Amino acid sequence: MSNSLFRKKNISSILSDAHTADEGHGSGLKRVLTVKDLTFFGIAAIIGAGSFSSLGEACFKGGPGVAILFVICGIACGFTALCYSEFASRIPVAGSAYTYAYASFGELFAWIIGWALVMEYSVGNIYVAFSWSDYFTSLMHRVNIHIPEYLTCSYLEAKKAVLEHSSNQELLTAWNTAPMLGTLRLIADIPAFVINILITCLVYIGIKESRNFSNAMVILKLVVVALVIIVGAMYINTGNWFPVNDAGLHTFMPNGFSGVMAAVSGVFFAYIGFDAVSVLAEESKNPQRDLPRGMIYSLVICTVVYIVLALVLTGVLNYRQFEGVGDPLAKIFEVKGIGWMQFLVSVCAVIAMTSVLLVFQMGQPRIWMSMSRDGLLPPIFQRIHAKFKTPSFATIVTGLVVGIPILFTDKTFVLDFTSIGTLFAFVLVCGGVLLIPKKEKQPGRFNMPYVNSKYIFPLLVLGVIIILEVFVKGYFAGLLHFDFSTNSDYMKGAISYMDAATPQISLIIFWIVLIILSLLTLVKNYSLIPLMGLSTCLYLLTGMTKTNWAWFLCWLVLGLVIYFLYGYKKSKLA
Repeated sequence: MSNSLFRKKNISSILSDAHTADEGHGSGLKRVLTVKDLTFFGIAAIIGAGSFSSLGEACFKGGPGVAILFVICGIACGFTALCYSEFASRIPVAGSAYTYAYASFGELFAWIIGWALVMEYSVGNIYVAFSWSDYFTSLMHRVNIHIPEYLTCSYLEAKKAVLEHSSNQELLTAWNTAPMLGTLRLIADIPAFVINILITCLVYIGIKESRNFSNAMVILKLVVVALVIIVGAMYINTGNWFPVNDAGLHTFMPNGFSGVMAAVSGVFFAYIGFDAVSVLAEESKNPQRDLPRGMIYSLVICTVVYIVLALVLTGVLNYRQFEGVGDPLAKIFEVKGIGWMQFLVSVCAVIAMTSVLLVFQMGQPRIWMSMSRDGLLPPIFQRIHAKFKTPSFATIVTGLVVGIPILFTDKTFVLDFTSIGTLFAFVLVCGGVLLIPKKEKQPGRFNMPYVNSKYIFPLLVLGVIIILEVFVKGYFAGLLHFDFSTNSDYMKGAISYMDAATPQISLIIFWIVLIILSLLTLVKNYSLIPLMGLSTCLYLLTGMTKTNWAWFLCWLVLGLVIYFLYGYKKSKLA
């Protein structure tokens, strides 16, 4: 059985399946996307809820030093994008990391990564829908249209606000004014639910219509983001970049580097989306050339935007003022009394997050379509609409998977849940590149440079170990002998809410894996780029909390149950 669990699909059969439509399922997807369209889709997915919502909480946890975390995440995503590009140039089909894992790790890992991608696209879109609703409601208030509070927030958010004696008046009002059905308060985020329905309809209609809509929104929001940076820069107080910490010292990282790492879920969520470009392979005119370019171009542009935005926000206001702020870009202008910029940012945020919803809602059906082709999901998931040439049934199911939980969950849970699943997928993609055979360079296609890391990677790891031991006194000793008391320096600042043991255990595992990779590299002559992508993504995973890991493992167990009940028996490789 162990061999059958890791049965692989060779690349030629994957390409053959993608070009051979099963009887009754239509004749394939429409190839209309250029490198410009793919870059715009990438920007549409990346610049959205991350910059307009989760960036505020990240600035509060990490202070101005959160800009460093954006650099780290940008580097990690850069290496990962190159790995995605290598796979995309070899396997230009819909399915993204799921398909790549099938060719490198085998069927079990392919299922796991496909299941994890549900967290990125579908579950992630729930958070985006909530954020969209916040800005939309705020925008309506500014034009004197009031939507009742109990129709603009989730039930769990309102209940939590009451139980924790929150000062958030909107949530308290929602709870106190909500109509009753027996003993149940009728509270639901209706704008979030409605935008999900509208986006599902747009994605169902067709890729060309979605492309035109997305491109127009990207141009508009880039213009407004540039305006936010320019106007915000006029109000920067450089003293805010070095606030006073608990010890009375002026520092760029007031909560220490542990505080910066505590913001990893919010910061990494801002990058989720660049890989969504890879699922559009079968709708690209020249996927083997344009997919890699689209991913890399969009990633570079957005990384620069994020770093500048983080510096502007923490320069205009003290980082502590971003506690609990869900609209950080509007917040800086609210405090400074610039009403017209507040209004403009709200309009831009609604546009930006609409484009993110669109791209994520396009990604999920195409992954399910690929899994269905392989027999891991019922055949109906690969049904293509005769007129619109879109995966019709999978699109409807995606709308339901996003829409129904909107009524029963809240933003905080969804944010952490999404980030850990996406990082896990990135780790498998980078590791997968190490396992596929080398290829000859082909003109007109992306060719990831091969850099023999036989000695480079082990020396890099050894060098980092030496630097940490010399300049961070007791770093490795602290991993093995950790003070769990609340007075520990490690527990001070923004990370104090986390379970202390989780980052320690994660770091120990991280260093063990790095040492093993170094030893394997001496024998296998692995390429440096995927090794660096694997290492940086693994490091970002060390910032996840115990609760993140617990929910993620529960999600994986549920996925494995479905796989063994259906996919394992129905697989075309069975």
